[in-house]
Parts: sequence; C-alpha cells; structure tokens
Amino acid sequence: MVVLRKLPGMPGWPAALGLRLPQKFLFLLFLSGLLTLCFGALFLLPDSSRFKRLFLPRRATASASSSSSASSSSASSSSTRDTDLPRSPPAAAEPRHASPAAPRRLREKLRTAARMAGPPARTAPGARQQVQGGEGRAEPATGATPARETRAPFRFDYERFRRSLRHPVRGGRPGEDPETRARRMKIKEMMKFAWDNYKQYALGKNELRPLTKNGHIGNMFGGLRGATVIDALDTLYIMELEEEFQEAKKWVEKSFDLNVNGEASLFEVNIRYIGGLLATYYLTGEEVFKSKALELGEKLLPAFNTPTGIPRGVINLGSGMSWSWGWASAGSSILAEFGTLHLEFLHLSELSGNPVFAEKVMNIRRVLNRVEKPQGLYPNFLSPVTGNWVQHHVSIGGLGDSFYEYLIKSWLMSDKKDLEAKKMYDDALEAIEKHLVKKSAGGLTYIAEWRGGILDHKMGHLACFSGGMIALGAEGAGEERRQRHMDLAAEITNTCHESYARSDTKLGPEAFRFDAGSEAMATRLSERYYILRPEVVESYMYLWRLTHDPKYRQWGWEVVKALEKHCRVEAGFSGIRDVYTTTPTHDNMQQSFFLAETLKYLYLLFCEDDVLSLDDWVFNTEAHPLPVNHTNFKAAVQQ
Repeated sequence: MVVLRKLPGMPGWPAALGLRLPQKFLFLLFLSGLLTLCFGALFLLPDSSRFKRLFLPRRATASASSSSSASSSSASSSSTRDTDLPRSPPAAAEPRHASPAAPRRLREKLRTAARMAGPPARTAPGARQQVQGGEGRAEPATGATPARETRAPFRFDYERFRRSLRHPVRGGRPGEDPETRARRMKIKEMMKFAWDNYKQYALGKNELRPLTKNGHIGNMFGGLRGATVIDALDTLYIMELEEEFQEAKKWVEKSFDLNVNGEASLFEVNIRYIGGLLATYYLTGEEVFKSKALELGEKLLPAFNTPTGIPRGVINLGSGMSWSWGWASAGSSILAEFGTLHLEFLHLSELSGNPVFAEKVMNIRRVLNRVEKPQGLYPNFLSPVTGNWVQHHVSIGGLGDSFYEYLIKSWLMSDKKDLEAKKMYDDALEAIEKHLVKKSAGGLTYIAEWRGGILDHKMGHLACFSGGMIALGAEGAGEERRQRHMDLAAEITNTCHESYARSDTKLGPEAFRFDAGSEAMATRLSERYYILRPEVVESYMYLWRLTHDPKYRQWGWEVVKALEKHCRVEAGFSGIRDVYTTTPTHDNMQQSFFLAETLKYLYLLFCEDDVLSLDDWVFNTEAHPLPVNHTNFKAAVQQ
C-alpha cells in the first residue's frame, strides 16, 4: 500500500489539488497500479536490457526470462491456428512411430516471438553440471573459485578411430558361394535403380514420386531438402556404388542448405539427417558430413527448453520455437521421439567435444527413472511440463518402438559399459514379457498393445523390429534367460513372416490382428497397405547374423522377389495400397527409408558377417551405422 506523508506546514498534496475523499481514493489506487505495472514490466524486458540488469540481480533475471520463454512455448503448444505440419505423417514421409489413428493434418502453432537458445555456457574448472528445466547450469563446487575456463582445442582423431575397428568396413568376403553373391548383386542393382531414378527426376527433393516422375518435398523436415540423398549416402558407400556416392556427396557439398525457417519433426530430422550425416562421416572421414551434422544438431537444442528438459516434438529450425504435436494428448511428448535421440546425441558430443548434447539425453534418462511406471511399462505420452504420464497406452510398435531399441543399443554402443541402459532395457522387457507377449490359438507369438490394462490384440509392422532387438539383447543375458529371449525373438520374427506369407503379394500389411478368428492378417481396410517398410527384413538380418539359420536368407529373398513384382515401376519403387490383391494400386511414393533401411538390411542379409560387423557398429533406427565406442578418440593437440 502506498502511504503519503503530510509535511509540516503544508497540506497533503492530494488535498492541494482540491480532490474530494472518493477522488483521493481513486487517485491513490491509480498511482499504486501504475507503480506496480512499471515494476512488473521489468520482467518482460529482454535479458540484455540495462534497466532490467539494474533493478534485478542476474540470477533473478535469468529465472524470469526462462519463465517467460516457457510460458510462450506452452501457449504456442496449445494454439490451433494455420496448417503446415501433419497430425499424422502422410504416406509421403511417414515416420517409424506413426499412429494410424492420428489425424491427417496438424494445425500449425501461433508464431509468437521466441528467442532461440544461445550456446551453452562453458563450465569452470571444479564446477559440477546440474540440469534444471532442460538446460545445463554450472554451479561452482564447494571451495572452488569461479573462473573462466580455457578449454584446450578439441579434435577428433579419425585415423585412430579407423584403426580401432576390428573388421574392414566393407568386409573381406572370402570364399562366398555364387548364389549368395548373385542375390546380393541383385539387391545392389535395385539400389542403383532407385537412386538413378531419384537423381533423374527428384534430386534435391525429399522423395521421388515414381509414377508421375517428379519430386516430393513434404512438411516433416522444416524446409530441409534432400532426405533421400542423406538417407542413401551410407548405403551407396557400403554397396560400393562409387559414382553414385560421389553424386550424393557433391549435392551435400554444393546444395544442402541448413539455413531454413520451417517446422520440423525433431525425431525425423535426428534419425534421418543427423544419423545419416554422422554415419557417412564415420565411414569416410569426409569433414563436410561432420560439420553439417554438428550444425544441424545445434539447431535442435532449443526443443529441450522445457521445465523438465523433455523435448517437444516439433521445432522451427529457424527461430528455435518448439511445441508438441497437435494430436499428442494434452500437449505431451512421444516416447519413441524423445527416447530416440541418445545414440546420435552422444556422437555429437564425441565429435564436437561439447558435452551439451550428451547432457540433454542423459537428463531424459533421469526423468524417466524418476517417474513411476505402471506395471513396469512405459506409456507412450509424457508431459514435458510435469514429467508425468498423460495416457496409459503402451505399444512396442508405433509411438513406443525405438525407445526400447535405443536402450539396448546404447549399452552395445558403449562397448557394454552403459549398465544403466542395460538395466532399463531388461526391466522393460521383463514387463513386456509379463503383460504384453501373447500366443494365438494357432500358436503364433505376438506383442499386444496395452491401453490402461486392456489389451488390444494387434501388432503393427513397426513392431516387427522387436525380433531383431530381443535377439541383440539376449547376448548380454545369463544362459537361461539368453535362450528364452532367443526363442522369443525367433517366434516374433516368425509371426511377422506369417503376416507376409498370408498376403497375396507376399508383402506385409501395416498392422495385423489376432481376433475374430483371424491371425496375422489385417482385418481393417485402413491397415492393408505397405509403404516399403524395413522392420521385418531388419529382424531377418539380425537373426541370420546371430543364428545363421538359412531360413532367414530364404525369407529375405522372398521379399526381394515380391518387391520386384509388385513395387517396382518404370521409374523407381512405390508402396502399394492393398497387400491382399495381386493387382495392387501404387501410392506413388519411393520413401527415403527404402534406400536407407530396406535395401541396406536386405543387402547385409546376403553379406558376410564382417561387413558392418556388429562388433564395430550399431545401427540407429534409420539403419545408419554408428560406431561402438571402443576407446576415447580425442586427439592430442600440438601446442
């Protein structure tokens, strides 16, 4: 309350103005409001404001700015204006975790002014990092004197890294049989055919439309172009398509522009672009791929500026503004999105010497370890504001899949030193075995979906990666558990093979069910399509490498023949709308992941085990190979 003192010999100055009592009250009320408004406005000034620094201590200023930024992001997340991004990815660029039930379009968020997060502050010697609200903040250790850090120049020793590999990248291929080689060469021809048509009709666009012989850009990548180029790079290299690889490399050097201003899927940009660029750098040592990956990684960091540090799913690559998908329940983040960053972000820190990338994904782990898991399961929707689950929908297919994949692969990529990731994976798989793994009346093993305790007896094509994942994870288990998991992996892979074998085209549907007397078949028209997905052949490749059972190569060859018969068209490969007809309609889209994953896994299925050996490499969820960290490759810097 404002108190006005009356000076001796002078009337009160409101009285001097000739104001009556009601007017005095209104005047005092107005004056109090004006002072409050002026002081409150200090909190809305930018951080650089002199007045703000004058009246507020530095820590309070940073706190106020953070609060304002969080409020702006929250408002933008719930806004429902304009349209630009899909609610559910279109067939043109459908992400691995896409939900068939998601609406077709996402209303674009209100473009409010949002300041892009600056570069992370360097930590002084003796300081410890504390992650709070998604941002690393350095606090001096007890007794330490804050000082400016003079960090030594960092250089990744690529030659030392290559010497650490236990096998040649492309293998030795001694004494292979002629049939295996002929089949591998056929898959190589398919890759060249897919690339040549993309180059001729759509180079620089994100995907090829093979029926209309033109390119497709889509709206999943925030204005980035060339998704097929980036996705194809490492496949071209591994297949020794040297001329085609140089074409792709030249496009990256001359035409790949990162200065874009559009709304992108954090998940898709990470697994396709950053994953593809990192993999190609590790395979070739070409600096252009590393520099592009690091620059793009920096553009994704503002998505983590939330109260919990759990990133939102959509980010504007120009402004840094981020928000959640419109179809995601109550502004939540998606498990398969924020849980599928770990591999790439650790390598961004490894190559740059900047720990911020690793800190971001390790904070995600801390949040997940704190929150209670219903029945030990991880639901698909988590609030980036509260860190609590929003819905109790659990799926090993769409919306959840690659989170589990990245747990076991984080352990493998760490050279089996990341015991936290291994424990999280083991605990999750135990809960999945207990609550979700079922056997049909016909004896087929499948993984159901869980909706608040009620099972939905279906499997998506996306969930068929789990056979390979469980086989990979079995390696680190005890003898009894190892055999149980290898059996489970083989049974799930067999079920996914049955979903292919029971269709007219010998290609699998988007989802298949185990109800109403139907097993391993789609019972809904909306689930009968095939968009060149890789998950089934991915499991074939892993099971072949780990068991050498010849049936997996035979099953893979059946897929090759089906692709040639039903998906190959005059100018590329196209998905089909119904796998249960021998004269299917094509969807006119050659997905970039067809070149990154489907053809790569088929090729590796017919290679010797030392080609991209599992001793040296871990594949990200887009099949981009990232190296196992056998040692530290920071180079000694000449002074």
